[in-house]
Amino acid sequence: MKQTAVEWLDNELREYFFHGNGTLETILKQAKEMEKEQIVNAWMDDRFPLDKDWVKRCAEQYYNQTFNTKEK
Repeated sequence: MKQTAVEWLDNELREYFFHGNGTLETILKQAKEMEKEQIVNAWMDDRFPLDKDWVKRCAEQYYNQTFNTKEK
């Protein structure tokens, strides 16, 4: 089973605080990107019989609205 963004973040923070690797900002940014990817992938499930590009845009819009990010 693939690691969730939260599990990955837990591991990275433990490494950061115990070994000082990377920057906290970089770690958090990557965790947010992983979370976004997981949300998009859930929306893009093959059981969804709609246009994949439209579904991806909707998933990204949901992520941006839910987590108050600016659309790029």
